[in-house]
Amino acid sequence: MTDVLMPRLSDTMEEGVLSVWRKHEGDVVHRGDVLAEIDTDKATMELEAYDEGVLARTLIEEGASVPIGTPIAVITPGGPVPDGTSEAPAPAPVAAPQPPPETVPEPPRPAPTRPPAPPPSAGLTASPLARRLAREHGVDLAAVQGSGPGGRIVRADIDAAVARTPPSAPPPSAPEPAAPPAALGADAEEVPLSRIRRLTAQRLTASAAQAPHFYLTRTVDVDALLAFRAQINNGLAEGGARVSLNDLVVKASAHALAAHPEVNSSWAGTRLLRHRRVNIGVAVALEDGLIVPVIHDADRKSITQISGEARDLAHRARTGRLSLEEITGGTFTVSNLGMYGIDQFTAVINPPEAAILAVGAAAAAPTVREGQLAVAAIMTLTLAIDHRVLDGAAGARFLADLVALLEHPLRILL
Repeated sequence: MTDVLMPRLSDTMEEGVLSVWRKHEGDVVHRGDVLAEIDTDKATMELEAYDEGVLARTLIEEGASVPIGTPIAVITPGGPVPDGTSEAPAPAPVAAPQPPPETVPEPPRPAPTRPPAPPPSAGLTASPLARRLAREHGVDLAAVQGSGPGGRIVRADIDAAVARTPPSAPPPSAPEPAAPPAALGADAEEVPLSRIRRLTAQRLTASAAQAPHFYLTRTVDVDALLAFRAQINNGLAEGGARVSLNDLVVKASAHALAAHPEVNSSWAGTRLLRHRRVNIGVAVALEDGLIVPVIHDADRKSITQISGEARDLAHRARTGRLSLEEITGGTFTVSNLGMYGIDQFTAVINPPEAAILAVGAAAAAPTVREGQLAVAAIMTLTLAIDHRVLDGAAGARFLADLVALLEHPLRILL
């Protein structure tokens, strides 16, 4: 008999929400089967089984939040239990009857905070995010036509189903809805916080309060970088791949971090951690918060590898399909708002990393070249630094080398 515990699925996770049970009491479980979906502080993750047997008992209701290490289910060896029972299967026939297991705690089941999900239909596939939204909006997944690969139901399908659903009229005997707080005013409405939004707020508030930020800003003449990107994309045209400006920034940052290990560091309370691997997180904005998937060993990968991986990670971040490894282990973060026309901004450090790079848009601006006024594409970089880890001079040297790489992009390939 094996207890299944709430795992630590991210480096900052303290508790997790058991979003959906994918296996149910009495189901046969094989190693690698997905038992449940867990909402962490960064993403919805799949919990896989590490043992064979039968899921004898689930100890946590869907929607409940429990600390890591809490028993959430029990798996027993042997065959399946009869349908309709929630009792653990009997031990092997040769064994004497066993007293109730003392090692299986019986934590009180938290009261469900949301309506039970409709039973899954055979063959029905849906992303974790789509399942969660369906529960929140009371959408029956069996009535939704999936538009994803192989008919998979994705977020857009749930959004469309919600939009098609007319607002339900309140029952005749229902009490009058409570008036909104006076402070909201007639033109305001409350928007409930999603879990990702709430946890993002907690993490960034803690970072801003605890890490003494300071900022260094440099402008970059990116005419050569844009020409370099065009040359690469012309060469990739037949294959349909493209490299973005941010891909080049990530690659150049990886080069610079390898040369400046003091920047590729983390604050660890009573000590500093200087990382041997260069793992760059790329901030991805979701409708309900931020997530930072990580490109591991970015300094050892080609520009096209980084480009393909970044696109794939961003896509799966928006569909809630990132693995634990893909959202942990970052040593530096790049946040780019240039595609939204933002010229310059500062970013909050993603703890426990030592720094984050905020990248603005590349836009035409006056500049001076060899003593002559000229017009060039200029991009602004702002490096936010944790002063506990780095001083201004160290950050300035890193930023100077990064600017040099971007202004002479062939060096990125060396």
